[in-house]
Amino acid sequence: MSSNLKIPKTCLYCGKAFIARTTVTKYCGHKCNSRHYKQLKREEKVQDSLQEDIQQKQGSTEVSNPNSIAYKDFLSISEASELLGVSRWTIQRMVKRGQLKAVPMGRKHIVARWQIESLFN
Repeated sequence: MSSNLKIPKTCLYCGKAFIARTTVTKYCGHKCNSRHYKQLKREEKVQDSLQEDIQQKQGSTEVSNPNSIAYKDFLSISEASELLGVSRWTIQRMVKRGQLKAVPMGRKHIVARWQIESLFN
């Protein structure tokens, strides 16, 4: 929606003077708007990266997610494979051979963590 307003403004990105037709226009065109947006996103990524570096240097330990694999007593086939670092097909073969016992739970099969740990004892 255009109006009869003609407001002289300066582009926030390139600094050129332009005539705005609305009161909220900040850029002289779509190109400057896109470039400024991309510049802001790049700066955000750099700041996030710097924050991560600072946290690592300070040795801050984040509170682990209580739903992570490390805290679960019962694991799905794919979680068990992730824990062991093998494919899920390997876990399924172990279940089929009887090395692991998996209990069907709906559409998933659940493996007890102690069974996985007993493989290495």
